[in-house]
Amino acid sequence: MSPTNAAVRRVAPWATALIGALLAMVVVLCGAPSGAYAAAPDTPGGDQEQTDFYFAGVITLDGEPVPDVTVAVEGGGFDAETVTDADGKWRLYVPEKDAFTLTVDESTLPEGVIVEGSSASQEVEFGLTGSKVVNLFLGEGVRETTSFVDQLVERLINGLNFGLLLALAAIGVSLIYGTTGLTNFAHAEMVTFGAVMAIIVGTTLAVPMWLTIPIVIVIGAAFGWVLDAGLWRPLRHKGIGIVPLMIVSIGLSLAIRYTFQFFMGGATTQLPGADSTKIPLFGAVSLSPVSLMSMGLSIVVLVGVAFWLLKTRVGKATRAISDNPGLAAASGINVDRVVRIVWMLSASLAALGGILWGYFRPGVRWDMGVHILLLIFAAVTLGGLGTAFGALVGALIVGILVEVSTLWIPSDLKYAGALAVLILILLVRPQGILGRKERLG
Repeated sequence: MSPTNAAVRRVAPWATALIGALLAMVVVLCGAPSGAYAAAPDTPGGDQEQTDFYFAGVITLDGEPVPDVTVAVEGGGFDAETVTDADGKWRLYVPEKDAFTLTVDESTLPEGVIVEGSSASQEVEFGLTGSKVVNLFLGEGVRETTSFVDQLVERLINGLNFGLLLALAAIGVSLIYGTTGLTNFAHAEMVTFGAVMAIIVGTTLAVPMWLTIPIVIVIGAAFGWVLDAGLWRPLRHKGIGIVPLMIVSIGLSLAIRYTFQFFMGGATTQLPGADSTKIPLFGAVSLSPVSLMSMGLSIVVLVGVAFWLLKTRVGKATRAISDNPGLAAASGINVDRVVRIVWMLSASLAALGGILWGYFRPGVRWDMGVHILLLIFAAVTLGGLGTAFGALVGALIVGILVEVSTLWIPSDLKYAGALAVLILILLVRPQGILGRKERLG
């Protein structure tokens, strides 16, 4: 027996005992939670992911607590809900200081009872601290209810608005894919870029929004030019494959996203005019002037893009390259020039979509683009890969499904519902709505 083996055998019992003691300590510490931890679910908000910021309060009726009332908070792309406990207490944690909409679900209130002194929804903001107390008092009264038809119409209009802004971004993704074959994961940051530039130009420089929007569109086009000239064209000319290019786009996405976070921080910033008062349309349906402007501007721009694709030489060349790049190059089309224009157009459309997304959420965050990236890809896939008009149709379907689905499912699941419908449609028509079947072999 070697000295080394003997030493190991002498040490082994001590090591075994030490490891056993450590394991016992871990089991004791982890298996027997502290009283504070065990009691957490019994305190208001104990079942939520706890942060440094929260809203809290008590709901009472004639001085008595009212349990089992649903309270929800929404704002800055975040939403959550909770239920009052036996003492009428509730607490909702939020990720950051921001303006939020606090809503009491009146369907969970006792019969013939309403929120006194205010509507069921109210705007709430933090003060100097990270907590805000909002006590709610109930009283007898008649609830104002919105009919199912009015709710459906309002969600259809909101879905159309959401679908139109998704279409602005999705068409760019589809054009880039059609002309280069690249699935650009950095497109989310091109959307965020537009919203960030709108904050800089419209808020920091105090330029009116009617002038800020065209300025940001031009800046977005310049950003697309820089991306293609400085990165994508050199990589294409080196003959790098599509999969490595896609991985590069993921890396570029992360680099740009965290650059935004470095300079912006984690706060949500509101665009000018985001808090405009809604205008009654008919019945209980109302829309803000910003939403009406968003839909009108989106329709005008999308009609312009359609005209460019169908009637201009560059647009026709773009469609030719999407159909057959080799044949297009052989026929004398300057493929690099057309691809450069496509990148500029896609980036400018994404920038405009970012501004409108900043109004729709509402608020501008460093990671706001990635929140809708999957929906953008879903719209492109649903409409048909590489087809601009297919991306438009797919975006409208996705946008309307996302908003209308909240009539039947919780708002937390609205994106999942739209993607489930996407899967069902692709099972029936794998090439997408406007895509063409391809023969293999």
